[in-house]
This record gives sequence, structure tokens and C-alpha cells, in this order.
Amino acid sequence: MKNCFELLTLNFVKFFNTLTRNLDEFRPLDPAGKRVGLYTCGPTVYNFAHIGNFRAFVFEDLLRRYLAYRGYDVLHVMNITDVEDKIIRTVRQTGEPMRQLTARFTAAFEDDCRALNILPPHQQPRATEHIAEIIALIRALMEKGVAYQAPDKSVYFSIAKFSRYGQLKKIDAGQLRSGERVKLDEYEKESAGDFALWKARDEADGDIAWESPWGRGRPGWHIECSAMSMKYLGESFDMHCGGEDLVFPHHEDEIAQSEAATGKPFVRYWLHCAHLMVNGQKMSKKLGNFHTLRDLFAKGFTGRELRYTLLGEHYRRPLNFTLEGVEAARASLARIDELLVKLQEIAGDTSPNAGDAAGVEGLVGGFEAALDDDLNVSAALGVAFDFIRDTNKALAAGALKPDGAAAVLQAWQRLDTVLGLGVPQRADAPADIVALAGQRQAARKAKDFKRADQLRDELKVKGWVVEDTPKGPKLKQI
Repeated sequence: MKNCFELLTLNFVKFFNTLTRNLDEFRPLDPAGKRVGLYTCGPTVYNFAHIGNFRAFVFEDLLRRYLAYRGYDVLHVMNITDVEDKIIRTVRQTGEPMRQLTARFTAAFEDDCRALNILPPHQQPRATEHIAEIIALIRALMEKGVAYQAPDKSVYFSIAKFSRYGQLKKIDAGQLRSGERVKLDEYEKESAGDFALWKARDEADGDIAWESPWGRGRPGWHIECSAMSMKYLGESFDMHCGGEDLVFPHHEDEIAQSEAATGKPFVRYWLHCAHLMVNGQKMSKKLGNFHTLRDLFAKGFTGRELRYTLLGEHYRRPLNFTLEGVEAARASLARIDELLVKLQEIAGDTSPNAGDAAGVEGLVGGFEAALDDDLNVSAALGVAFDFIRDTNKALAAGALKPDGAAAVLQAWQRLDTVLGLGVPQRADAPADIVALAGQRQAARKAKDFKRADQLRDELKVKGWVVEDTPKGPKLKQI
């Protein structure tokens, strides 16, 4: 297999850049072409994240893993929004202290990420721990004359003072409602007004407020991400990701306030994933199709099965989530695992020899070509399953030698650093399981099929099945 840096010199990874609306070759800012700054919008921690949120987080994990696979040194920053309108509303409704509420749901989010095998970010800043940086950024905007304090004592960004406002969403700046102020963190997707950078404290906020040059208050949602991303990645960095619902206003506002403050381009590549639907409809509690990971775990699904489901469709295509789709993911993973276990049995402790593994180079090359093309994971999985089919044929024909099987395993383990699905480990059956399997075989030889069936059921309860193969019975863990 080729060294990843050799591959990098042969062809560039391409991504669809929301900013340019083109499929752009990826070239990092780093002069050496190795280091990559990646910022992904994290959760607002007022409740459990749902599967629509995790569609974006799994896509971003795939992106990070593939950049690392291609030899890039990625610095991944993902924020935690722990002060925001929805959080304050939840505190008001429940009476739970904000710090306790946000800590609880941050921990739940991290548990869910581990269940989905999402790599933790290298930096995970919280907004409430970066108030000083946020105030400094607002002060810079005030000094440049693009922000102002309104009669309501809140500080707003003037979109009329930033001529490039609308560049991400491709909005005609002349059609914007200049001078209209929006204090809420969210507003209509096709319109805009001056947005809040610092929100003056009001009675509904309770004691959730900090001192600032403009009076007691709290930051707006948009300024939080600009302050934290620039602290850890610099005033200009490579990649910023999120769901397509964040393009406007959140990411548009990030660009405006960041570039107005620094006079430099903010981010070079913007990647956004499409919405997740459930049974063809928008997810909502009213329709009864709203799922958290915990809901799905309670139905017997695993994090691995859910990762495969969320991973399997190209990130820019809408994903229709169904329980039948998760069942299909379970079957696909079983097909992968079955082959890998067979290869482990054949390979044993043999060292790999790619020369004896027909198709390995095609598998790796096809997988890379698919992901180089805007992270086309559905095409990459298609290449993988074609290879699985052909390898199963080779196994049936007895054409795969131990060193060839070891080479296939080595290649798959390398590709799985991108997919993050995990490779099953060959397990030796415990002595009591081996004894039960022996009793079952003895019962079959004695034509006591009733007893053999009882022993088969007992094995299944303990998590094992016996497969009757031409070479004799074989134990397999389930």
C-alpha cells in the first residue's frame, strides 16, 4: 500500500465549498501543506442531542478521520454552547441551575459520542469560559465602527457597515433589512437584521449575566463561535463545518463579525451536511418520530449500527432515517464481520503478503478515489462491498492463502481508521461453552435431536451459536 504522503502528491482531496459553490481542491493554509485547522459547531447543551444533530457530528468525524488518513495533522476544535436563549428558557422552566444543567447534558453528549465512536475534539471550549475573549472581540468591532450600543443597552453588529454580508448564503445585501435589530439568536432564514453581540440583562435572564464595558449582560450565540474558533485556530483557518441549517444566520454572522474585526478572510472551506428526515418527514415530538440515541438504544440498537446508518449516505444528500434502515445496517455489519472473522481464522499469526491478496490494491484505490471526491462515503462503501463479494468467492474456492488473508485484514484495518466501525476480534470460546457444544455434537451423533436442540438453545442464550460446516461444527459468538 502506498504511503499516504505519496498519495497526497498524486491527487488532491476535493470538497464542495459552500462559500464558492464549487468542488474545490483542498489546500491548507499551512505552507508545508500538512497542518489543518478544523472547527465544528458543537451542541447547545440544554437537552439530549437527537439523531439529526448526530448526523452532522458523524459526518464531521468522517471528515477528520479521512484528513488524518491522507496524512494531514488536524487540530479539531468543537465548542460547547453553554449559554444561549434555549438554555436560559430551560433554566427558567425547570429551576435547575444553569451550570448544573449544562454540565449534565454535556456529559450526556460525550457519552453519546463515545457510543458512536466519534473521536473527541482536541479542544472543546465552553462559551462561559471565554467571556473575556468575547468582550475583547466586541470591543474591536466597536472601535472599527461596525458595532453600536442601542437604546435597549444591547450591542449590535451593523450589517450595513459590512459590504460582504450575505456572501455565504448568497443574499443580495441591498435586499437586507438594514437597521432592524434582532436580539434573538435565531431569525427568519431569508431575511436579516443587525444581530446582537452582547445582550443586556433583563429580568428573564435571572442571575445569568457578566460584567462588560456596556453593562451586565451575556454574549449572543454567533459571537461565541467567532471568539473561540479564532482563539484556538487563529484569525484565518482552513475548515468550518455544521448542518445546512447553520449556513444562515449563524455562519453568515460569524464571517461578518470575524472579518470585520480582523480585516482578514475568516475560513477558506465551509462544509455543510443536509437534513435528516425520519420516515420521510421532518423530525418532531408531535409526530412521534423524534429520536435520541437513548430512545434507539432502548429499542435494542447499538451505537455501531447507528453510526453505520448515519454514515452511509453522502453528507450533502438528505438522509431518510427509518428503523428498517438501522436493521439493514445491522445486516451489512454482520456481512462485514463474517468475512473478517473468516479471514482471521485463515490468517492466524501469518504476516501479510499483498502479492497473494488479489484485489487489495483495487479496494484501497477505489475507497480513496471515492472519498477524495467530496467525501463520497456511499461510493466508498460500494467499493468495499464489491470487494467483500469477490473475497467470499475466493474463500469458497479455497483460493486465499494465510498471508493473503492477513494482507486483506491489514488493508481493512487501515480503511476502518476512516469508517470507525471497528474490527471484530477472534474470540476463543470459554471452556463451559466448548463443553456444551461437545454435548450437542454427541447428542446429534446419538440421533437425540431433541436434546441437541435444547443444547443449541442454551448456547444461544449464552451468546453463542454452532454452525455446522463441511469441516465440522464451529462455535461463533453472537
